[in-house]
Amino acid sequence: MEWFQVYLPIAGIQFNILLLLLIGFTVGVCGGFFGIGGAWIVTPALNIFGFPMPYAIGTDLAHMGGKSIVSTIRHGKFGNVDVRLAVAMIIGTTTGMELGARLVMHLERLGLAESVIRKIYIIFLFLIGSYVLYDYLSHILRQRKAAESGTAVSTGETFAQKLQRVRIPPMIHFKASKITCSLWLPVGVGFVTGVVASVLGVGGGFIRMPALIYLIGCPTLVAVGTDLFEVMITGAYGALTYGVKGRVDLLAAMWMLVGAAVGAQMGTVAVKYVRGYSIRLLFAVTIFIACSSVLMKQLEFQTASSVLILSAGIVISGVIIGWLIQGVLKERASRQARSWAAFKKED
Repeated sequence: MEWFQVYLPIAGIQFNILLLLLIGFTVGVCGGFFGIGGAWIVTPALNIFGFPMPYAIGTDLAHMGGKSIVSTIRHGKFGNVDVRLAVAMIIGTTTGMELGARLVMHLERLGLAESVIRKIYIIFLFLIGSYVLYDYLSHILRQRKAAESGTAVSTGETFAQKLQRVRIPPMIHFKASKITCSLWLPVGVGFVTGVVASVLGVGGGFIRMPALIYLIGCPTLVAVGTDLFEVMITGAYGALTYGVKGRVDLLAAMWMLVGAAVGAQMGTVAVKYVRGYSIRLLFAVTIFIACSSVLMKQLEFQTASSVLILSAGIVISGVIIGWLIQGVLKERASRQARSWAAFKKED
């Protein structure tokens, strides 16, 4: 395995190329499917396998920006990207990311970066995963009650719809998302996710994708594509600000991008064959797994944390690829059935 070892000059460590490719592929599949940068795998994984936390954050942001280009182009072809909404959010995100990066540098000078960032990571992941899971279970319960009573599923007014009714000028309509709200809503959401993204070393996707759904009111598929568009921009900006501070190892990022380019194609196409709430359920599961892995690292269970984060990424990628294959086969069978029916009709 020594043949696959490469020296990473910026991080100052030896690292296995095959591991970088595997991380990149797994993140590509999950990122293309969930609309997130995949830092729930990358930042903890790089840190677990030897990267100091600030270097893991900066390198992940560089890899994330490049990977998201592939996924965004794919989602754009499916009509899942609301560019206008993403641009509005970026106004707040870039400001938040710069503030977050300065906070990380301050924590590093105090010698608190490793511990503090991991603890924040654990809290955020647990809270967001819990809410997404609660939303999924509530949806299933409503469906069952509606089926038993023979009535339509009633959801009532969502929190996003209440926020949309706040009429603070300027008001703006987002055509792809089919919503109208104050411009300050996406700007504010962008600012908060920007701070989180920069501090935790993520594109903000694991918090922004739920925010797009639950705070702004985007349909799930549009939230996935729109989030990837912003991850592409914020990842590039985050890589720039961390690169200036000397915390980006481009060699590691390039190797991960090779694997991610392949995985992103698969994950993006898989979204076409899966219902919105199924995406939310698997998203909640991935967040809880990431939370458990970082908690193990904090408790110094190094081996268990490493095994969990990689095996979970591989398994979840396998589930997504399985859904993709199943969807393609069903679509092909449906086309063949229609062709056969048309042929019989002509006879």
